[in-house]
Amino acid sequence: MSGYVLAIDQGTTSSRAILFDGRQQVLATAQKEFPQLYPASGWVEHDPEAIWASVVSTCRAAIRKARIRPAQIAAIGLTNQRETAVVWDRATGAPLHNAIVWQDRRGTALCQALRQRGLEETFTRKTGLLLDPYFSGSKLAWLLENVPGLRERATRGEVCFGTIDTFLIWRLTGGQVHATDATNASRTLLYNIDTNAWDDELLGLLGIPRAMLPEVFDCAADFGTTTVLGASIPILGVAGDQHAATIGQACFTPGMLKATYGTGCFALLNTGSKRVASSNRLLTTIAYRLDGKTSYALEGSIFVAGAAVQWLRDGLKIIRKAADSGALAVQADPAQAVYLVPAFVGLGAPWWDPEARGALFGLTRATGPAEIAKAALDSVAFQTGDLLAAMRSDWPDRGDTLLRADGGMTNSHWFVQRLADLLNAPVDLSHNLETTALGAAWLAGHRSGIWPDQAEFARDWSLARRFTPQMAPLERARSVTGWAEAVQRTLTRDA
Repeated sequence: MSGYVLAIDQGTTSSRAILFDGRQQVLATAQKEFPQLYPASGWVEHDPEAIWASVVSTCRAAIRKARIRPAQIAAIGLTNQRETAVVWDRATGAPLHNAIVWQDRRGTALCQALRQRGLEETFTRKTGLLLDPYFSGSKLAWLLENVPGLRERATRGEVCFGTIDTFLIWRLTGGQVHATDATNASRTLLYNIDTNAWDDELLGLLGIPRAMLPEVFDCAADFGTTTVLGASIPILGVAGDQHAATIGQACFTPGMLKATYGTGCFALLNTGSKRVASSNRLLTTIAYRLDGKTSYALEGSIFVAGAAVQWLRDGLKIIRKAADSGALAVQADPAQAVYLVPAFVGLGAPWWDPEARGALFGLTRATGPAEIAKAALDSVAFQTGDLLAAMRSDWPDRGDTLLRADGGMTNSHWFVQRLADLLNAPVDLSHNLETTALGAAWLAGHRSGIWPDQAEFARDWSLARRFTPQMAPLERARSVTGWAEAVQRTLTRDA
């Protein structure tokens, strides 16, 4: 059997297929964007059929580029945008509504109502999550209330629910497998991360029929076989994108932290077999589950990271391409203290204020595109600092945290240096930039028996560059204080 492993990386704005060889090196890639749908203010949707078409086309394109036969692929690993909710007809596989994307806020009223009933502690105790429309349970509850006949059909077992991984597994296996993995399940508000099972009390509170839920497997497991790509290929690894990146960065040791800078930024701190409860409104989540053993993590979610750079490009039109942001920021006047709080869709951890909205502070007549670009990039570093401080408070006495960063924003070394400066901590970049896809591929490759075990995979991780803090302590303290004041002025709830 060949050592080729195909990773499907289904993201928020595009789908990618990455083919790895037996040495875990990238052999070929393909990428395809799909439309973002905004039917109302605060609503974000995807067409599941467009996602499906993009996945199939990119997989076929990567195979063609690699000049191999589909039969040479030993296994498929799948990673996906988390929390995005899909419902489809169990008999035909046809979607019954557009997918509601993780960024969507239409579940706000339901979460507020549950919180007012004093139920947030119940959800947090069982799921490790907060009552926020970010999570897919509130999105599913909205669908059941607002799609005519959906609740009745779901109760009769005629409807399937899933996050994007589940929908793709269903399609890839021709409707033979309705399953998800523990990481994706843990992001639904419906899954008890202590018992590793769907929770009847939570299902009842959200009005979710159990009949529509998928089976939950380990991250490395038999998720069925696909013939869609021209050969019979097993699907052997599945993990939500942030969990796959944690695996791809080989953050297997408690105390290791990875941060992925894509549309948003998601930082996961491995806490091992110990579930750590947060006092700072961080999330407790399943990092991964292998061989029936669960490893937990503290997670901080930043809703706007790379999206702030997209705003510079598409909204303000002050840069032509995302890569220009760092070069523009270098030109900023150091005497100006301009802060962007990018609460375009509310603020995530540790604030969790869905009603907060973005704001610029410190503007003068001298402020121009360079200062605004710098403020946008700085906002991502400042938010990461808030997460790191909260993690250290929740899990003290762990010593220095090792941060491994990845994602599109890390292509800007100016940004990574700024991150190290404002965090006052070293930041490591890997030689392998495809860490999310690599994590999914390792799950499948290891499960198939052709890739190394966990320990050897961790030893193979290779440092490309370490960025160390260069900023003067007084400048850092002044900058962080200014950021904290700006955030406080945007919050709509006490923090």
